[in-house]
Order: sequence, then structure tokens, then C-alpha cells
Amino acid sequence: MRAVCLHRRGGPEAIVVGDVPAPEPGPDEVLIDVRAAGVTPTELTWLPTWTTPEGAERKLPVVPGHELSGVVRSVGSAVTDLAPGDAVFGMNDWYRDGAQAEHCLAHAHEVAAKPRSIDHVLAAITPISALTAWQGLVERARVEPGERVLVHGGAGAVGSFALQLARLLGARVLTTVSGRNVALMRELGAELTIDRHTTRFEDVARDVDVVFDTVGGDTLERSWRVLRPGGRLVTVAAAGERTDDPRVAAAFFIVRPDRAQLARIAASIDAGEVRPLAGERFPLAEARRAYETRPAHGKHVLVIDA
Repeated sequence: MRAVCLHRRGGPEAIVVGDVPAPEPGPDEVLIDVRAAGVTPTELTWLPTWTTPEGAERKLPVVPGHELSGVVRSVGSAVTDLAPGDAVFGMNDWYRDGAQAEHCLAHAHEVAAKPRSIDHVLAAITPISALTAWQGLVERARVEPGERVLVHGGAGAVGSFALQLARLLGARVLTTVSGRNVALMRELGAELTIDRHTTRFEDVARDVDVVFDTVGGDTLERSWRVLRPGGRLVTVAAAGERTDDPRVAAAFFIVRPDRAQLARIAASIDAGEVRPLAGERFPLAEARRAYETRPAHGKHVLVIDA
């Protein structure tokens, strides 16, 4: 099958598109004909891309990309709630080959029925970003109606879902973005949009109940001062995984697959309550360019021909 392949460690320059053997599902797995897969450039630097859970080097080539939308091709012997022909979306395990290929494997609990109201392209860029927003705001921050939530990077893949989900939870949402996305943030429900190029957010944001950070670095460090006493901060910035700061370590988390949450997200999309933001669409053959270019908002997606 055709797939995005990494034969060595590196950035986008290491990406090639070639042929690899098609996988076969184990007892609790499904084989999916991938229609589209999300592009997360930072994944090329993550440890699970290159190592096993035990820390050993993974066998090369590695196939990246762990969020997808597609159609079930076959199921393992223990799978009873999915069948060939089902349209699904989801994210598969970080430590296995990903979805930037004609076919991929996922455990049954890692996928759910695709939202009916959107196509595979939009569905493919939803799972990681929407689950991250859900787990950060609902599970960790426990956002309540009426609270003030500051989302850093509201036009990004994760930030745009966090903004919309916080609004759906009844929060008053503030967000930081570049100036070109100010109008879009208002459209998505932000009460206050802060242009990070012209305004320091701490000059206008005070007594915030929750900060949801997707940026890290100096933005994260400056965020502690805008929290009210007892306020909560969550971050998904990659540097949080390697921090020596106990506050950041406690705030950092890594998203996990969850079928029930995916189903709730799909229902919200179909109800028109939230919507994914797509960057550009690239054919599989142009995967390197998809990794090299930064989307104006949302996330780029690779489209695999049916």
C-alpha cells in the first residue's frame, strides 16, 4: 500500500511516499481504508514516533499521522460493534504506525462513528484536537458555566475546538490569535479576542478561571499571573513533557483515545454546536509540503484517494 514513510529521524525533509506492506487486524483491531488523515508536524519530534513504549528503537520505516477518517475494511475476531463498511473517525496509538496511508489499524475503542454532517476531510482533523480540548476542559479544568476561560492559540487545531467547547460549556471565552483571525474567533464565539502581535494578553485579561494553553514558552509563563486565586491552568505544549517546573508538570497532559468522547463530539458537530477548521488539503503524494507549510488556521489534511 502507499504510505508516508520515515526511513530516518528528521523533519519534513525525511518524508518520502512509498510502498509498505498492508497490515492485518488482530483480534480487537479494525483495518480501515483511510480517506483522510490529519497532519501534526510536531509529531516528527515525539518519542513515540521513534521508540517503543519500552524505549527501544521502532522498526523503520515509520508511518506518521494518528488521526483519521475512513471506512472499516475488516475487523478482528473479538470486534462485535463495528463492521465492514462502517464510516469511522478516531486516533490510533502513538506507538504504532499511523494513518497517513491507504490503510491503517486501530483498536476498536479508538474509533467511533464519523459525524454524518461533515465529509472525511473535516472528520480527519477532528479526533486529536477535539479530544484534547474535551479532556483539558471537562476532565482536568472542570469548566463551569459562567467561568472565564482564556484559550491561547484559538485559531489553531486544538485551540479552535477548545474555544468552541468552552463556549458550549457556558464559559465566557477570551482567546489570543494573530490579527488575521480576529473576525473568525468572534464568529466561533469568543467574547474577547486579543491580537498577540499588538497586545500583551496580561494587560487585558484579569481574574481568569481557566487558562487553556496550546503555545507554551513565554506565553505559558506569563499566564500564571492572569489566573484568579484558585484558577486552573492546563497545557498541551510539548515542552511541558520535559519540564522541571512542578506547576507546568501538573498542568501538562497528553490526549488519549476515547470512543464515548468521540461520539459526544460527533453529536455536537452534527448539531451544529462546534465545527472543525481545516487548513489546506494535500494529496498523499504531497505529504512533505503539508508538513512544511503552516496553516492559517486549523490543521492541514492529507486526502487519500478512495
